[in-house]
Amino acid sequence: MSTPSKLPQLPPFDPSDPIGIDDLLVPEDLAIRETVRTWAADRVLPYIADWYERGELPGIRELARELGSIGALGMSLDGYGCAGASAVQYGLACLELEAADSGIRSLVSVQGSLAMYAIHRFGSEEQKQRWLPGMAAGEIIGCFGLTEPDHGSDPAGMRTYAKKDGTDWVLTGRKMWITNGSVAGVAVVWAQTDDGIRGFVVPTDAPGFSAPEIKHKWSLRASVTSELVMDEVRLPADAVLPDVTGLKGPLSCLSHARYGIVWGAMGAARASFEAAVDYAKTREQFGKPIGGFQLTQAKLADMAVELHKGILLAHHLGQRMDAGRLRPEQVSFGKLNNVREAIEICRTSRTILGANGISLEYPVMRHATNLESVLTYEGTVEMHQLVLGKALTGLDAFR
Repeated sequence: MSTPSKLPQLPPFDPSDPIGIDDLLVPEDLAIRETVRTWAADRVLPYIADWYERGELPGIRELARELGSIGALGMSLDGYGCAGASAVQYGLACLELEAADSGIRSLVSVQGSLAMYAIHRFGSEEQKQRWLPGMAAGEIIGCFGLTEPDHGSDPAGMRTYAKKDGTDWVLTGRKMWITNGSVAGVAVVWAQTDDGIRGFVVPTDAPGFSAPEIKHKWSLRASVTSELVMDEVRLPADAVLPDVTGLKGPLSCLSHARYGIVWGAMGAARASFEAAVDYAKTREQFGKPIGGFQLTQAKLADMAVELHKGILLAHHLGQRMDAGRLRPEQVSFGKLNNVREAIEICRTSRTILGANGISLEYPVMRHATNLESVLTYEGTVEMHQLVLGKALTGLDAFR
């Protein structure tokens, strides 16, 4: 008669990782996550409520250099001073940055996944050598000009135009809601030409270029947001990105940036959820902590399920990106779900904090208002629904 084998000893339940997602990470992943989390805890969290209330991001150039020093800028790109990290590692960094504030993650995302990515993928070797090392180090801040005052979800209708004048290009137009614009040293600007939509690498000190900052925002307040104005900006022939024509250029950049949002939104959700859990364990009503009441526990359980489902989805998409198998429709799937669920987690967390939920002493309302911008930029809910609808049915509802 055989002796029954003993059941394996189960690890203890970890409230911060209830379904064991960390088991999917390798030591280097964990080290990168800890580096970014520590930086954010030291350099952002003690000050972010004040920055948000004042509506500014002071010391952005110093912050950019520090982010460069830890390898967070263009971190999933290879060469030119970039870290060459995996997509999963980049995603973990985005989660930790947005757990501090969406504005900080936006700074990194626009720098690395939009401006640097465009130059890295579509630029000439000369353009890469000129711009990418300084951008990776945070010495040069970049921005990405696609959205216009009258053309957001339909970039094909952009009015910014570049015409040939001899061997030069002359660029005229306006871009709107541009992160980093007023502090950028270089702008990647997309414009109509006689040959289709082209990308241009524009030094921001070029005559005719200006970037007035947009004020009076109630979201992403700790972030530099600008308009770009190009008034017959003259550029040399080699300013154009040589390896792409058409919307596939900017849209591929957006897909890369949206991937970071899939992770980042879960950072904002995690920070709000953790604030709600801590508050529920200490706030007393009717003689005991509110976390001991059934309705509060139901809220916490539902939030935990959506939070960690979202992180698991982000990790899965990251693995697909690392394998070269991530489709744009799958990125839309992730952004649509994770940003939408993150907003709901913030709103539910606010109900647990009661009136304190609207105070900047807690991060919840700040994250909730930031996510309203994240919900809209780089593809609105409706656009991602239509992307998925087309993929599911084969029918194009865009036109």
